[in-house]
Amino acid sequence: MKVIKTNNTIHLYRDDVETYDRIPVGTYTICFAKNVGFYLTTRNDMAVEEKVYGCHPEKARKVLASFRDFSRSLGVIMSGAKGIGKSISAKLIAKEAIFGGMPVIVCDQYVPGIASFIESIEQEVMILFDEFDKVFAKTDDENPQASMLSLFDGTAVGKKLYVVTCNALTGLNDYLVNRPGRFHYHFRFDYPDADGIREYLRDKVSEEGRGQIEDVVNFSEKVNLNYDCLRSIAFEINHGATFAEAIRDLNIVSLGEERYTLVLRMTNGATFQAAPVCIDLFDKGARARFWMKRCGSGRGCYAEFCVGDVQLDVTNGKLSVVKEFISVDNPYDDNEDDCGNRLRWEREMHPESLTIYQNRGKSLHYIL
Repeated sequence: MKVIKTNNTIHLYRDDVETYDRIPVGTYTICFAKNVGFYLTTRNDMAVEEKVYGCHPEKARKVLASFRDFSRSLGVIMSGAKGIGKSISAKLIAKEAIFGGMPVIVCDQYVPGIASFIESIEQEVMILFDEFDKVFAKTDDENPQASMLSLFDGTAVGKKLYVVTCNALTGLNDYLVNRPGRFHYHFRFDYPDADGIREYLRDKVSEEGRGQIEDVVNFSEKVNLNYDCLRSIAFEINHGATFAEAIRDLNIVSLGEERYTLVLRMTNGATFQAAPVCIDLFDKGARARFWMKRCGSGRGCYAEFCVGDVQLDVTNGKLSVVKEFISVDNPYDDNEDDCGNRLRWEREMHPESLTIYQNRGKSLHYIL
């Protein structure tokens, strides 16, 4: 029997009870029970069993190096769509933390008072909030993220590393984004580009199926593919399916219109742009017609083409329309009332190329 006294209360425990001055190195989950309160349960350490693609390992090492140099708590936000590496990066940071002798605590549920429990931990630990925007979502009755703000300020007892993953930045409290005092880093994860897809599939697809890698790359110029999608595609190809067969059966479906930027260049050097526009590039018989504004002026024109004439330019990896299939009409200048000038300008307009760029959003961070 073990006897433990807390203030004026004595508790009796079995002989296997162990006491520590600090939380042992390991991985834990925060749990809550009405009659017990908050407590930690052990779980397996997070493992990354396969090759990691992209810049994730470098980011993990950067976070741990900065945490060592910080005199207070450090926060990290990792945002981006599902399946593009946020969880892998979090696992890599956790692995580095364990290797460095720091416990990792996973917070996967919101219970009122959980911020006070985390604050009561008086040692260096990593706290992982996976899918923070979902687990700590605001409701009519509660605002969980607001209750965590003082915890993230970095002034609480015990230096801690807070790692938050989220799918939608709009789901984060306004006082978390653009607040480097609370969250020093914000890593934005994007879909793999053509070279990243090639590298992944060369590792995952058998020799017999590698001839289809470019088909997947071409497809990715029309639809964003995350690593979950690529893993499933590689599995199907390795089991004898063609990519065309695989994409018909896999759980990779269009739930919304894909958005693109169109750039039209004329033989006289004029450039027009339309963005963002929605095009179904899989409806080969559809005709697309868009109003395009001339860059740097008020002039514009209508451009029209058949979706079936969209091709992949293998020289630059972009979608394009053969100029013979581009029709341009009604070019004009909003500031010009002179019919003669308008007709002269219209005669000079001959399409040279029309390129379709998939909208992947602007860069999250400022680039100087």
